[in-house]
Amino acid sequence: MSKSAKKFGQLMVISILALSLFLAGCSKDQASGGNKGGEGGKDGKTEVTFWHGMTDITLNGLEEVIKEFEAKNPDIKVKAVYSAGGTDTDEKLLTAIAGGNPPDITYFDRFNIGSWASQGSLEDISEYAANSGITQDSYYPFAWEEASYKGKLYGIPTTTDSRLLFYNKDLFTEVGLDPENPPKTIDELTAAAEKLTIKDGNRFKRIGFIPWYGQGQLYTWGWVFGGEFYDKSTDKVTLNDPKIVEALQWLTDYANKYNIENIASFTDSQGSGDMDPFLTGQLAMQISGPWTVSSIQKYKPDLNYGVTPIPTPTGTDFQTWSGGWSIVMPKGAKNKDEAWKFMEFFGSPEGQKIFSGIVRDFSVIESVNADLGFTEDPILKEFTAILPVSHYRPVIPEGNLLWNEQTAAVEKATRGKGTPQEILDEATDKVNKALEKKQ
Repeated sequence: MSKSAKKFGQLMVISILALSLFLAGCSKDQASGGNKGGEGGKDGKTEVTFWHGMTDITLNGLEEVIKEFEAKNPDIKVKAVYSAGGTDTDEKLLTAIAGGNPPDITYFDRFNIGSWASQGSLEDISEYAANSGITQDSYYPFAWEEASYKGKLYGIPTTTDSRLLFYNKDLFTEVGLDPENPPKTIDELTAAAEKLTIKDGNRFKRIGFIPWYGQGQLYTWGWVFGGEFYDKSTDKVTLNDPKIVEALQWLTDYANKYNIENIASFTDSQGSGDMDPFLTGQLAMQISGPWTVSSIQKYKPDLNYGVTPIPTPTGTDFQTWSGGWSIVMPKGAKNKDEAWKFMEFFGSPEGQKIFSGIVRDFSVIESVNADLGFTEDPILKEFTAILPVSHYRPVIPEGNLLWNEQTAAVEKATRGKGTPQEILDEATDKVNKALEKKQ
């Protein structure tokens, strides 16, 4: 999962500058790797330019998708152009769009669709989808919604993930907890964490659980406690939803109980890869996604662990949230019809099965995950089972600002820089004022 390092509004400054240069006579061909005015490729084929940031196994998956697509569409050539992810790529794409020479399609973090669509930088593909018989029912609900903005579709979703509680079964057994009956309620979680924690003075030799570690964002806990971060009917952010305030209060109380500075000293000393604290047994439980399964298989294949839905206050109505990738058509793409054909194929069950079968990322199509065996795997089936009810981050122009504010709220509250209510009231007001300026 990836996210833009800058607010979209800041990036638009670059696009305005690029547009000025273009109007002053800058050649369209200066945006390297862009579409050359819709000209055909070799042998009279229409060439569709596809920008992506894939390497290694993901690139292998893409190449196989392209190979099969071209075999079925001999009149179209897909030119895959590597464009590393991050702010530089965002700037390059905005410059290409402003200069009138964007790629036909690009691989895109669904999280950013709201920001880009609100600025008019993506093509609305709703009509293409409707004509092809593609509807929300084609995908998990959250994936379609995250690829849409204000009722219009801007991306074809491809991959996804979800978040669960990982726990070390051997450590559970060591302290007298039932490894086949992991915590279901928040109270059971905190009690298990206390039993699993070993401390030497102010130093943790082992810590049972750190709620905000890994994927324990306020997004995670806000939904777990029953809150909502956005009200579609009013188009307002609701970061100060009473249930989200309750979640942040629980995080704050946890930080006070174990001393935030002592926890920080522990986390600051930890590594990654084979030195990940969950793999070394220094952290007994953590919130994470399916990528951790791959890490365990690589670095600690004999680890005796399990995964379970994240505990809730009631021990029922389990929640998670998902991110993932999509294919979008930048504004001004030259070969729209041919580009759509590739988008449609990549997002189809056939294209998804090719890609996810190689990459081993979850598909956004339930039947594909079943066909690939994800729903039968002892561990991965837990991640796929919860996908039909998964949440997605609000698709709004200020998605990055909301992300930053929910992250900052945990840091402020756990370090005593205001009460959860005060912090979330302030953050809500800040994001909503920014949204008003975009409307």
